[in-house]
Amino acid sequence: MTQTAAGRGGVDDAVSRPSRADAWFVALDVDGTIMHEDETIDPAVGAAVEAAVARGHLVTLATGRSWATTAPVLDELGITPEYVVCANGAITMRRDADSPEGWVRAHVETFDPTGVLERIRSFLPGGRFLVELPDGFRLYTEGMTEWNLDRAREVPFEELLGQPATRVVATSVDHDLDEFFAVVEQMGLHHVSYAIGWTAWLDLAPDGVNKATALERVRGWLDLPLHRVLAVGDGRNDVEMFHWAGAAGRAVAMGQAPDEVKHAAREVAGTIHDAGLAEVLDSLP
Repeated sequence: MTQTAAGRGGVDDAVSRPSRADAWFVALDVDGTIMHEDETIDPAVGAAVEAAVARGHLVTLATGRSWATTAPVLDELGITPEYVVCANGAITMRRDADSPEGWVRAHVETFDPTGVLERIRSFLPGGRFLVELPDGFRLYTEGMTEWNLDRAREVPFEELLGQPATRVVATSVDHDLDEFFAVVEQMGLHHVSYAIGWTAWLDLAPDGVNKATALERVRGWLDLPLHRVLAVGDGRNDVEMFHWAGAAGRAVAMGQAPDEVKHAAREVAGTIHDAGLAEVLDSLP
C-alpha cells in the first residue's frame, strides 16, 4: 500500500472553519443518508444542512463515492467544507483556492488490486469490475452499465491488474444479496478493507483504510475535539465510522439501515424517506 499527502494552504479559514467554540464536526454519508436512490435530496434535509452550517458547525461528506460523483453533492447542498472524504477513506480532498478546480487531493492511499481481483473473479467468473485510479479516472469491464462512468474507460479484465488503485468495485448479476454474502464469506479476503452494498456489489479499499481512518486524520488537521463529532450513515461501510464517532461523540444510523449497522451506532434516526437526517442535524445546538 502506498500513500501520498499534500500540505494545507490556499484555504479561507474564516469560511471553512467553525466559528463557535462548541461547534460540531459533522460527517455525513451520501447515498441513503442525504440522497435518495433517484439522486434527489429532500428539501427538509437541504435546509437542515444549510442551517447547521449557518450555526457554525463544520459539515462535510464521508462517502464511498468517487470525487467526481461527490463534488456535485456539495454543490447541491451549497456547502464548502475544508476537507471531504471519498472512496471510503482512500481519498481526502482539500479545498484550495489556488487550484483550477478549487480542490486538491490532500491524502491518497493506494494498493495493488491484482491478487484480490483474481481471487474475486475465481468466485465470480461472471462478475463486473471497476478500478479507480489515484487521479479519479476509472477502468471498468464490460457490463458495468449501472454506474456513473464519466472519466472512465472500458478495458479487458487483464488491464485492471497491476494498477495502483484507491478503490475496487465488484458486482454480480448472478446472485441476490444473500447469495452474494455467502460467496464473499467464502472468498477469505485479507489485507483489504471491504463493504457490501445494498445490492450484490462489493467495495474494496486499501487494508486498514475506511471512513473512520480518514475522518480521524481530518479531525486532527482541524484540531477538533472527539467528543463533538457526529457521524450519520446507513451502510455497512459506515460501521467503522460509527465506532470512531461513538467512542466519545454521536454515531447515528438511518432508520432503514441493516440491523448490524444500527447495532454499531449509538442512535437511530428516521429513514431517508422521512428525511431522518434533518431531525438529527436540527438537534445540534
